Amino acid sequence: MIEQWLLIAGAAIFGLLGTAHLAYTFFTDNFDAFDGSVTDAMKSTSPRISKETTMWKAWIGFNASHSVGAMSFSLLYITLALKDFELVQSSLLLSAMPVAVSLVYLVLARLYWFIVPFSGILVATLCFAGSLILGGL
Repeated sequence: MIEQWLLIAGAAIFGLLGTAHLAYTFFTDNFDAFDGSVTDAMKSTSPRISKETTMWKAWIGFNASHSVGAMSFSLLYITLALKDFELVQSSLLLSAMPVAVSLVYLVLARLYWFIVPFSGILVATLCFAGSLILGGL
């Protein structure tokens, strides 16, 4: 079933992007500011909501949780597609959710991120939409 493989492909893209994002967060300086004084300021400044953290720790935490969310979404839909694709097809919620979620990520990528995540999420969104359409919903 092509619709099953499209769902898996879209979910795999999210998993790859999430995994790369997590690796970049903890094992590279890719998310550091070019201007080192900005990074230094983030490490020494707290957000207004709480003095219990710094902007830098919040930045790392947001990036990590964002990664885990994409990876979890991926794992859930790959598992559903492989183990019980009929359940996905029989549920409007389960079959439409990947399209809805990926459209939100696509808008965020367009407004706030850069071309690599935008392109990957665009392809994933097309895969999810194709799966939904070919699945008959």
